[in-house]
Amino acid sequence: MRPVTRDDLLGLPADVAPRLLGGVLRVETAGGVVAVRLTEVEAYHGQGTGEAPDPGSHARMGRTARNATMWGEPGHLYVYLSHGIHSCVNVVSGPEGVAGGILLRAGEVIEGADAAHARRPAARSARDLARGPGRFGDAVGLRHPLHDGIDAVTGEVQAGASARLFVRSRPLAEVASGPRVGVAGVAGTAAFPWRFWIAGDPTVSAFRWGRGAREA
Repeated sequence: MRPVTRDDLLGLPADVAPRLLGGVLRVETAGGVVAVRLTEVEAYHGQGTGEAPDPGSHARMGRTARNATMWGEPGHLYVYLSHGIHSCVNVVSGPEGVAGGILLRAGEVIEGADAAHARRPAARSARDLARGPGRFGDAVGLRHPLHDGIDAVTGEVQAGASARLFVRSRPLAEVASGPRVGVAGVAGTAAFPWRFWIAGDPTVSAFRWGRGAREA
């Protein structure tokens, strides 16, 4: 395991995402340190990114105040609010000015289980602490909008938190892939097989179709 570099994240999200599996996001806040081994991720491209438009991306229509972090320097974390409740964490990838993000969908808490349990009292078991993107964000303690844009390469403190991303020196040889979870329409079908996970890992979240995706 080694700290991630900007160069590691210069590729487009669909290419970079599987290389993050087995890596670790380590977050330190006033509530303690929580480190999560990444077991499931999803890639999202922005307007003009890659060969085909990604209708499932927050940046599909261009740059806005909400998605501005996606267009910035790789290695920062795009932290957005889902359903007005949960803060979800994405790793920005691609050259600066080219929008892209990799959603950290699930992982195994390998350090700071007590702090993660305090934030996720509803978790019935250790595997559920960071199983799903909202649970992941809750477990590590990153919050929108305070921590949107936090730098996971330098570990610079932002709003009382620091984050560092570590990747495997040798990426996993076998990675499963398929449609993204809960994404509406064609963006949630096999036309975009941009969900990547470690097959058989118990912390990987369950698949569900998005609105209209099964029909598409």
